[in-house]
Amino acid sequence: MHEMSIAAAIVEQVERAAREHGVDTVAAVRVQIGELAGVVPAALDFCFELACAETLLAGAVLQSETVPARARCTPCGAEWDVGMPPELGCPDCAGSRTELLTGRELQILAVEWGGRPVDARADQGG
Repeated sequence: MHEMSIAAAIVEQVERAAREHGVDTVAAVRVQIGELAGVVPAALDFCFELACAETLLAGAVLQSETVPARARCTPCGAEWDVGMPPELGCPDCAGSRTELLTGRELQILAVEWGGRPVDARADQGG
């Protein structure tokens, strides 16, 4: 189950950030998961709880935001929801030269500790 390695990586990154900010309690972690990222949110929730045990994230809540998969046809510019199973052929021109716009995301968006949320993107300059 690769969700366990993802959960462990989330815990490791949040613990590192907490140490950098001088914080010893984490209340929640908000993550963004693309529809095509290959992550089962319920499995990630379960693994996150296990990975948090005996860390400063013990008892923290994982809040998952699902990002729908969207694609764009390179020749005609049409955009559509890819859906599941993924449909990557253009619904307008039947073209096959498409690019996936969203749906592969897997990132930490924010962490809440000490009663205040911290936007993970702020630490990355965006």
